Amino acid sequence: QVQLVESGGGLVQAGASLRLSCEASDRLFGVRTMGWYRQAPGKQRELVASIIASGGTNYGESVKGRFTIFRDNAKKTVYLQMNSLKHEDTAVYFCWSNANVWGQGTQVTVSA
Repeated sequence: QVQLVESGGGLVQAGASLRLSCEASDRLFGVRTMGWYRQAPGKQRELVASIIASGGTNYGESVKGRFTIFRDNAKKTVYLQMNSLKHEDTAVYFCWSNANVWGQGTQVTVSA
């Protein structure tokens, strides 16, 4: 059974950086598409970034140029480097695998 465990969230000031990690217990991690989504209070869950097995990436418009998704297949971990954080980035961030599995979420709060 695939499981995803996120870490790295927290409270930061606008302009700061954070790195989220998502470690997978998944023997097929290396061939999975992985992604990060977020959900702010009262809003729908939205795609932040995704990465395919070969390393190709896709980003939501609001984070392009500020966030970077990357993966370490040896560690079965996908990361989200978030720079120049804005108040509107405040949300619960969820890791996702195309094994149709979600992590439990990690809170990111950016003070204005």
